[in-house]
Amino acid sequence: MKDRLTDALYGLGWSTVKKLPEPVAVRLGQRIADQAWKRRGKGVRRLEANLARVVPEASPRRLAELSRAGMRSYMRYWMESFRLPTWSAERIRGGVEIKDAHYLVDGLASDRGVVLALPHMGNYDLAGAWVTTKLEVPFTTVAERLKPESLYDRFVAYREGLGMEVLPHEGGAAFGTLARRLRAGGLVCLVADRDLSASGVEVSFFGETAKMPAGPARLAAQTGALLLPVTLWYDESPVMRGRVYPPVEVPESGTREEQTAVMAQQVADAFAEGIAEHPEDWHMLQRLWLADLDRGPGGPDGGSGLRNQDSGVRDQSPGRETT
Repeated sequence: MKDRLTDALYGLGWSTVKKLPEPVAVRLGQRIADQAWKRRGKGVRRLEANLARVVPEASPRRLAELSRAGMRSYMRYWMESFRLPTWSAERIRGGVEIKDAHYLVDGLASDRGVVLALPHMGNYDLAGAWVTTKLEVPFTTVAERLKPESLYDRFVAYREGLGMEVLPHEGGAAFGTLARRLRAGGLVCLVADRDLSASGVEVSFFGETAKMPAGPARLAAQTGALLLPVTLWYDESPVMRGRVYPPVEVPESGTREEQTAVMAQQVADAFAEGIAEHPEDWHMLQRLWLADLDRGPGGPDGGSGLRNQDSGVRDQSPGRETT
């Protein structure tokens, strides 16, 4: 019953919200976000706890302001996503502005393949639509299977409709396909700030240990593809902003695991820089740091929001599952 209700609610969002005038959809999203923030459920409390690490000097009042802004940013993502299939190509091209996009453009021109690694910031579906529309470049991503299956099918159809190739999160087959796309000079985009397995890479993130996916670094090291961290954020305008960071190079020495660890840390550092500049646009409503995971189910928790269950790949070697 719960699965059917969840599927029906998201179906209602895609069928109804996309028909609303944009100003009405914006106000609706803000109203929903404010109501959720006032209820202070698990997701809001977890978001606030995560933001306390990002902005350690923030007062309780400032953290509350950031978490409210964070929920508004989160709902802006959903309102945009529900409406995105109705956007014109011109609207998509003008709806995103990316700083230092030349790293991506030049990387694609080199035919060596490019891996974009993104945190849960802004609207990566809109960014993907911008890539396929503005740059006219298709790309491949990975989506974790959701329950019910019909909801997963909705998300796959939605993203494929935006020009993405979506692979299911099913072991080594996904990693192998991504590697082939990269060796052919293609583009792979992976959300990479939260490990959904027990085998992520430990990184220092805002001064504490967290686990992040190794997939982007492993793919780049194994295929020779360019690895580019990307962050996304909103401002007061209708345009989403973003930044492509300089390439993360494969270290010249060390084992493959050591190389992967060094590269994953550099990706985490880029994420931390972008998140610190725009903390309200980091939509992390779940536990991330090992200190929080070790506490078990108690304390503030982020629940199982769909936004935090996105792409994953598994290396062909056993036990290397990464987001």
